[in-house]
Amino acid sequence: MPSRRLLPLVTLSAAALVLSACGTTDTSPEEATAEPGQDGLEVVVGFYPLEFATTRIVGDLATVQTLTSPGVDPHDVELSPRSVASVQAADLVIHSSGLQTAVDEAVAQQAADHSLDVNEAADLVDTGGADDHDHDHPEDTHSDDDHSDDDHSDDEHADDEHAHGDDDPHFWLDPQRMATVSQAIADRLAEVDPDNAAAYQDNAEALLGELTDLDAAYSEGLSSCEQEDMVTTHSAFGYVALNHGFHQIGITGVTPDAEPSPARLAEITEIVRETGVDTIYAEVLLGADIAETVAGETGAQVLVLDPLEGITDASPGTDYLEVMEANLDVLREGQHCA
Repeated sequence: MPSRRLLPLVTLSAAALVLSACGTTDTSPEEATAEPGQDGLEVVVGFYPLEFATTRIVGDLATVQTLTSPGVDPHDVELSPRSVASVQAADLVIHSSGLQTAVDEAVAQQAADHSLDVNEAADLVDTGGADDHDHDHPEDTHSDDDHSDDDHSDDEHADDEHAHGDDDPHFWLDPQRMATVSQAIADRLAEVDPDNAAAYQDNAEALLGELTDLDAAYSEGLSSCEQEDMVTTHSAFGYVALNHGFHQIGITGVTPDAEPSPARLAEITEIVRETGVDTIYAEVLLGADIAETVAGETGAQVLVLDPLEGITDASPGTDYLEVMEANLDVLREGQHCA
């Protein structure tokens, strides 16, 4: 059993511990700190998709806490002193750098020697951000053979004519990227706790099988669709678009950190009219106001996609797999897939 990390006895000032991101929401300390004396590993994760994968992999061999409460946009999370202390005390902290400023700072200060950044495994790429309709649609669509050749590389998309910006952090909306991240988590857990390495790998293998089936369902379900353009409230679904031959038109960029300007709304409205798009995708956490504004001007319908940044009562499922399946049903309707 790995040795338990002990918190320093010296009281740390709250000012040194409180870390700010772009919002004002604070994580509940009860949700971020393990019970004293808990057997097994203590693993802290940044947000829900990492919580889902890690929980499935550790089974009953570890306690998993998330730093982002349900219903909170991961981009906006702030950490209380107790939450930062849980980062220091954990046996392993799993995060995606660049997505959560407060978590990145806590890891750098408190967990540099016991953390896993999943971004390398996720193979993040620029999926186009808040792209517009003047760019060409991607020519290559997703297939099982593509995955076997590891076609999520930067080289594959080097010639895409999307606007280039920051890499898209929403890797979990691609089941194959979620699978490679899950395997990386299992490998790191095996290093931290070698006595239970076989169990972690067995659990990961089972999860990867489910993710492979999910990926196949997306490939089949989105293989023949009438509508290529997909207008989303914010550009969270770039990997879906990239893998399946769609052209995402985000009203805002990859982080929904600002209301779109009237000029941007007017631009999107004109794009919708020109392209004949008849569906605007709203999101669970962001609400439907922005989508309904564009829909009201164009006569388009509003459907709701879930970016899976947390599970709430409003989620169309109880876990990652169920919500991803619900998203597939929505996309099939909105993109008019056979």
